[in-house]
Amino acid sequence: MGIRWFLGFTRAPLLHVACDEGTGHTVVLVHGIASSSVTFDNVVPLLKDTYRVVTIDLLGFGQSPNPPEATFTLDEHVKALKRTIQSVRPTGRITLVGHSLGALIAARFAAKNSSMLSHLILVAPPVYVPGNTVVDPMERFQLDGLLGLYDFMRSNAAFTSAGAKALSKLLPIKNVVEVSEHNWRAFSLSLEKCIESQTTATDIAQVTVPVELIYGTRDPFLAQAGLRMLERMRGVVTTRVDGQDHLIRPRFATEIVRLIDNPSPPTRPIRIIGSKP
Repeated sequence: MGIRWFLGFTRAPLLHVACDEGTGHTVVLVHGIASSSVTFDNVVPLLKDTYRVVTIDLLGFGQSPNPPEATFTLDEHVKALKRTIQSVRPTGRITLVGHSLGALIAARFAAKNSSMLSHLILVAPPVYVPGNTVVDPMERFQLDGLLGLYDFMRSNAAFTSAGAKALSKLLPIKNVVEVSEHNWRAFSLSLEKCIESQTTATDIAQVTVPVELIYGTRDPFLAQAGLRMLERMRGVVTTRVDGQDHLIRPRFATEIVRLIDNPSPPTRPIRIIGSKP
């Protein structure tokens, strides 16, 4: 894919639409890394009687295409997601919900395509800032630890796959974690190019629709420095769900649906007062 796709010589692939149910305002749900649309198994039943609910497997994950030439940059994910959303022909603007890696992709999508959205919800986004900008030593230690873990995971495919398989058996949502030979390139390159290297704060600063940030207070993959930066950005409204981790369990799902039902009002543009001559 690479440069030919980036320059528009090759069309982005259509992704797998795992669910397209209900009528009304369209809500698009985008999962995170090493997962698929089953991420939202506790969310879809709460929405489909009121909304048109569309869940999409990201490029290289679930049942979506995994092209050998893909490099799994943020922009490649966004291009494939945009083509797929356009292919389901939503009526009017959509609510876009992204979880984990999907939240980072959703933020970039919204920055480039705000006219397609009415509302953006970022669920447990792993927003990481440069380590040399983190003042608190404990927060910097946490950030360094997460990035070190990701580097180790990318460098040890067998260990990472075995760990994911064992973890999947313990979680209440079937097949919610998968790292296998089939999706290894998608996993490792998305981790490197979208999570370890990111511009999420810059992307969110360009979004012109209401932005909701929601996360669990026991999520081990979130960095406090990154969360605090997002929480202080204009237009971002934060919901913390006590006792919840990275997985979208039933109570977490209920809170996400509450935000879909009741989007925060948009903020006013920042006034810029010109200097007098």
